[in-house]
Amino acid sequence: MSLDSVPSNTNGSLDEQISQLMQCKPLSEQEGLFEPILKFWGSFEGSGIRSAGAMLTDFLMNWVFLMGGDVANCFLLDVRMLCDKAKEILMEESNVQPVKSPVTICGDIHGQFHDLAELFRIGGKCPDTNYLFMGDYVDRGYYSVETVTLLVALKVRYSQRITILRGNHESRQITQVYGFYDECLRKYGNANVWKIFTDLFDYFPLTALVESEIFCLHGGLSPSIETLDNIRNFDRVQEVPHEGPMCDLLWSDPDDRCGWGISPRGAGYTFGQDISEQFNHTNNLKLIARAHQLVMEGYNWGHEQKVVTIFSAPNYCYRCGNMASILEVDDCKGHTFIQFEPAPRRGEPDVTRRTPDYFL
Repeated sequence: MSLDSVPSNTNGSLDEQISQLMQCKPLSEQEGLFEPILKFWGSFEGSGIRSAGAMLTDFLMNWVFLMGGDVANCFLLDVRMLCDKAKEILMEESNVQPVKSPVTICGDIHGQFHDLAELFRIGGKCPDTNYLFMGDYVDRGYYSVETVTLLVALKVRYSQRITILRGNHESRQITQVYGFYDECLRKYGNANVWKIFTDLFDYFPLTALVESEIFCLHGGLSPSIETLDNIRNFDRVQEVPHEGPMCDLLWSDPDDRCGWGISPRGAGYTFGQDISEQFNHTNNLKLIARAHQLVMEGYNWGHEQKVVTIFSAPNYCYRCGNMASILEVDDCKGHTFIQFEPAPRRGEPDVTRRTPDYFL
């Protein structure tokens, strides 16, 4: 029996607790956040709080497996087992993963867990709402561990209701510079969790196709790719290369200038309206939806509404002052953008190392 078909009455109390956690109520990092969990956990020896990140990680994984597995063994499960289960699911998905409408398309999250909770509050809880996330779950924000664990847990629990694509930050090299690696060391005392997740990132689909009309990906197009079949034929299970078509899909950006250009990011390309129009025509597409770039209103149309950028991390890096947005695609393939502001700040963890600015 698939996890999507687990009876809803398997454990209602855990559903209530995960609902509360997804809203981060209460939101104190040091104490309070895990009081509902501790009531449940109190009878289990050795369940002390190691850190907010570690405790939330444990809870989410135990919840996922409890909902569909053996109650007696659920407390033995850990990050590795969650990611192993996720890997089984992801390796069956295509490089161009088909997605049906209705679906809500989301851009970068970057470890801003409380804003992810706000996104779910506004867009609807999974599985009530179908979601497609276009990458960059980690780095920059203070809660990459919690963010990526929640999204992977939801993928395992509701595999047909949520699609998680790879972004350029779902990478071993990038996460060692921009925060996720250091956060794992800080919250777990070693790099094991970082390695488990970065190994899993290799299995994330590169792109998705909504109703054969909306092509979704993190970055942009590549001069090496003319058709979707070119992408379907990739071997994606690898670290993101420094160059080449797989790299381009995760790094490229649309541009006002025609043709292909050298990207100021040092990876990928810029591509003009002529490029996107030709790609859409060749592949019978109506729209390219992508993330990857900070846009102050949360979304930005380009190339005469043939390309749209969606960014879902409000007040990016806790200082950019931008709105965030999500794109709802309804049953009739109609498009509605919903903008939202940051969740209220609840203090910040003690982080001693400041990450580089790198193309905000």
